[in-house]
Amino acid sequence: MKKPRINGHGHLLPEPHQIPAFMREKKLFWIDDDRKFMRQGNWRRPVTDPSFFLAEKLIWMEQNYIDKEVVLNLSQLYGNGWSEQDCFDGLRFQNDFNASLEQEYPDRFISGFVVQPRFTDQALKEIERCVETLGLRLLCLPTHFLNSEEQWTSIADESAFPIFELANKYGLAVQIHPYDGEEIIKLQDRFWRFHLVWMCAQTADAYHFYTLLDFPERFPNIRTCFAHANQYAQMGYGRRVQGFDGRPDLFVGAADPRKSLGHSNIFVDTLTHDPLSLELVIKRMGVAQVLAGLDDPYPLGEMETVPGCYPGKVIDEALELGIITEKEKGEIWYDNVLKWVR
Repeated sequence: MKKPRINGHGHLLPEPHQIPAFMREKKLFWIDDDRKFMRQGNWRRPVTDPSFFLAEKLIWMEQNYIDKEVVLNLSQLYGNGWSEQDCFDGLRFQNDFNASLEQEYPDRFISGFVVQPRFTDQALKEIERCVETLGLRLLCLPTHFLNSEEQWTSIADESAFPIFELANKYGLAVQIHPYDGEEIIKLQDRFWRFHLVWMCAQTADAYHFYTLLDFPERFPNIRTCFAHANQYAQMGYGRRVQGFDGRPDLFVGAADPRKSLGHSNIFVDTLTHDPLSLELVIKRMGVAQVLAGLDDPYPLGEMETVPGCYPGKVIDEALELGIITEKEKGEIWYDNVLKWVR
């Protein structure tokens, strides 16, 4: 019997009328009534595929043999730089919306929820609400957040320990995803550099601190997945080890980078767009730590609307090249996703 396929990295927009009026009035986030653009402040992004929305998403899943999807929070709704009240209201809306998907379609969706690490007390209360009241088990966090001193900080920071301690108490899955690169790195926004280069660097940076501060052992009940295969960290592993060995004075109290390599509580998704990159990820992490992730319906996801692409392409290419076996392909699409979100 063929195993089901679970996509471990997907996104879904609310319908325009579902977004509270205050979010548009405050320019926090909204969608045009014709569903052509999503907006935030003076920023806008085209809605590039109908499957951004629920009815079309269900059709898209059927067409592409996706039995179930993990719906992450929208990156625009991490709340970085928002006031405490806006975070309370805006993130609560996002979490309630995602929870409604899982409640209405438990066989089709696993939903994530988000908190803003800057406001620790609020974040802890929201984690408790999402777990105890909404029944959600996947905590979505940004790679970096703007702290109370207006400094960009890795999510793997001592100031975020209380959030991870509570997640550890509940035994949650955690997903770490990059965003806000153009706010952190003062470069001209050209040729999509913040999505194509800097988002990958942000994830590698968060992983750098996550491992050096020994999060996998400090919080052993958490299973953390890093987005987009954390592929820059895979390539940079040797450099991190060399730095750790060569300048021990800069790593006082830090864990050896070797310690967490292939750790059973660290996962990555498959979204490399390159089977050779995926091969390196698998060799570094072990195939058991790699799960299917499409990042749909964004054009940087595996979408059939992008020339030469389709959902699951890089996994199929890895099989064709002998990087994985048919059995391992099934594990990536199903078993490994469940190990993470269980």
